Amino acid sequence: MNKKTLHKRPSWDQYFMQVAHLIATRSTCTRRKVGAVVVKEKRILSTGYNGTPSGVRHCTEVGCLREKMGVPSGQRQEICRGLHGEQNAILQAARFGNSMKDSVLYCTTQPCVTCAKMIINAGVTEVIYEGDYPDKLALKILKEAGIKLTRFKCT
Repeated sequence: MNKKTLHKRPSWDQYFMQVAHLIATRSTCTRRKVGAVVVKEKRILSTGYNGTPSGVRHCTEVGCLREKMGVPSGQRQEICRGLHGEQNAILQAARFGNSMKDSVLYCTTQPCVTCAKMIINAGVTEVIYEGDYPDKLALKILKEAGIKLTRFKCT
């Protein structure tokens, strides 16, 4: 086998972002599919995608109240039935006793301000995100808290 036929391995960032995209495919949100992966020392601690809490009917079944009301992305999150991918990843880590102190969170979309506050208090030290989200305050408080922010660029 020569070098030309060998498969090129993805970088760690590419690998974990690919996992985040796979996780997003489980989303039951009708507006946006988001996946998040929490990693520590190159090992996955937890994952999350956006959707309703366990035991609650999915938005794909009952519809989206924010969509029906014409609420723009990034606004009135309190009337959403679902949780964000980052929130579910943090909750799954807590549920199964995995400390997120000094971890990295990979996310297919920039975190919102609510997720940013949870990320800070969970002990995450870096957020690597891909897509945009209309929430400049989230970026501001993550930077203020000393969280390293990296915009992932597909290669």
